Amino acid sequence: MSFAEVMAELPALSVAERQLLVRRALDLDEPGFPADDEALVTHRLAEHRENPSSSVPLEEMKARIRSRLAS
Repeated sequence: MSFAEVMAELPALSVAERQLLVRRALDLDEPGFPADDEALVTHRLAEHRENPSSSVPLEEMKARIRSRLAS
């Protein structure tokens, strides 16, 4: 299928299909994490979802780091 043909078919796709197409195109340009890193991220995200209060907001973490660096 040529580029022109792909472009002509885009209006016939649903929003979800176009979003998937964009994600897939971006994935081709940016390789994903190695499998072990992906597993670690997935594991940590699952832990966070189980206990969201265990995390610290970004601004609070930045403040903690700045405080330690100033000492």
